[in-house]
Amino acid sequence: MTHNNGYDWQRLEQAAQQPVWIDSNASLAQHCLHWRSLPMVALDTEFQRVDTFYPIPGLIQLADDRCCYLIDPLAIDDFSPLAALFGDESVLKILHASSEDLELFQHSLGVLPRPLFDTQVAGAFVGWGFTVGLQRMLEQALGVQMGKAETTSDWLRRPLTQEQERYAALDVAYLPAVCQLQLDELQRRGMKAWVEEEMLALLDNAIDHDPEGWEYYLRFSQMSALPPHKTAALRDLTAWRERECRRRDVPRNRVLRNQQLLDIISRWPRNPGELSQVPELKRRVVREDGEAILEILQRAVIEQAQRPAEPVPKPLHVIWNKRLKRLKAIAREQAERLGMAPEVLLRRRDLEALIRSRDENGEYHLPRGLQGWRREVVGEALLAQLRQYE
Repeated sequence: MTHNNGYDWQRLEQAAQQPVWIDSNASLAQHCLHWRSLPMVALDTEFQRVDTFYPIPGLIQLADDRCCYLIDPLAIDDFSPLAALFGDESVLKILHASSEDLELFQHSLGVLPRPLFDTQVAGAFVGWGFTVGLQRMLEQALGVQMGKAETTSDWLRRPLTQEQERYAALDVAYLPAVCQLQLDELQRRGMKAWVEEEMLALLDNAIDHDPEGWEYYLRFSQMSALPPHKTAALRDLTAWRERECRRRDVPRNRVLRNQQLLDIISRWPRNPGELSQVPELKRRVVREDGEAILEILQRAVIEQAQRPAEPVPKPLHVIWNKRLKRLKAIAREQAERLGMAPEVLLRRRDLEALIRSRDENGEYHLPRGLQGWRREVVGEALLAQLRQYE
């Protein structure tokens, strides 16, 4: 299937057998100049994230209209040409299931690829299913079978095997053709602007808006009945953990597991002896971090007085069980009519935010996630239904 834009997946599939290695600053700069003259490039990353908070890039794959390339982040130290490509709005960047790749780009390069086209997200709009993996999507769209052999590879070792190189290159070889199919279908359905809006939201989500971790505690809905000073301690302890994980570059579990964090707040230890009684808390944590943890608990009353913590949202009242079903049904019927995945039309977090948005006058307000194209498609209908529950 050759598209008139020159991105032929069969030629790229062939090119993936011998991908081009880019392992010097000069080579990257030269190639980026060429890529900036094209309408689109496909991107993917391979990384390791076992013992670290941040992903360690092992490989950046790129496909253009002629070749598949493997950019070696272990050999290159000047990524400014790639950053310039990412910022060039005239070149569409195609990724599949991009959230982790975007996080890596944001942290490692300090820049995100714009404009973005995520084939997994677009697939949900054109009725290919919700969060469909690349293998299934390629079978469905192009009739291509892809192996899974290298998914658990060590991408930091050098040299990579021929199999690893081929697998990594194939991850980008088909994306331009899939993107073109989806763009044609989105155009036909009148959904192109909706997907563009969705991509902007994806990019916005990739930016860490809470680097200090002050809002992380709001996720623990099981702690919604805490007294105010304990809520402040939960906020401060969670934020302390977030800062420490980033500073040490270790996973959250390495500092404190969620359950241990909640146990500390529930048990409220007053000294190292009591802290060491917290189930499964390692001695090392008590020894190295015990003082900092206990100080957060001791300061809780003062902190709550000086910087009151917003209460953790309560789980929705049981009265909403039936109502939620009705609201979801409205979205499902609308999604079926449009031939798109219902999960992309109405996300649970947006539905809950809508229900919690009721003001003192009894009015509901559409949260940010139900503004834009969703307002007209489903938002107004949901508001109308909510008004009937008065």
